[in-house]
Amino acid sequence: MIEVYAYATPNSIKVPIALEELGLDYTLHPVNVKQGAQKRESFRTLNPNAKVPVLVDTRQAGERLVLSESAAILVYLAESQQQLLPATRNARACVFEQLFFHASAIGPSFGNAGFFAKLAAEPQPLAQQRFSAEAQRVTALLDGLLAERTFVAGDEYSIADIAHFGWFWRRAFAGVALDAYPNLSRWYASVEQRPPVQRAIARVNALAAA
Repeated sequence: MIEVYAYATPNSIKVPIALEELGLDYTLHPVNVKQGAQKRESFRTLNPNAKVPVLVDTRQAGERLVLSESAAILVYLAESQQQLLPATRNARACVFEQLFFHASAIGPSFGNAGFFAKLAAEPQPLAQQRFSAEAQRVTALLDGLLAERTFVAGDEYSIADIAHFGWFWRRAFAGVALDAYPNLSRWYASVEQRPPVQRAIARVNALAAA
């Protein structure tokens, strides 16, 4: 059995997308981060870092894997099914490059841009300007990359695309629009229209509606 603890967040959506792409059955448990459910002791026993998503895999008899960090979950699922991650060294390295770029640049810049613009208790104009500019900068970098390739790590769809999709799915929070980025717009539309992606979005959105 695969269980996923998640909410309608940029990082959470990645895991159901991967599971849908891989054709794996899973149970989705809501963790309402708007109500602070991620900080409850019952959830912190799964992830002491108090963040979603978390994957619990008990498919192997006598084994129970509890895994947090969306990129780590994506790699684990891709490796376990030998899909969505290239086998050759160079192509595989390009996927990891994009996963690290997402974790070090896109996620932090988008998250902080949205926080200081919409959630900070007091206005912080310098921080807001800093992270908004950084969100635009890394978006432009990705648009330039996609002028030369079909998907973010090359010509094949991979877990790197799933990772990037999460924050661009919630790009409005960071104040990012795709109008000025034609290559990124083309890529986003191609990922969004995939049936597994649409199924995952519907299931994750239902968590927030419950």
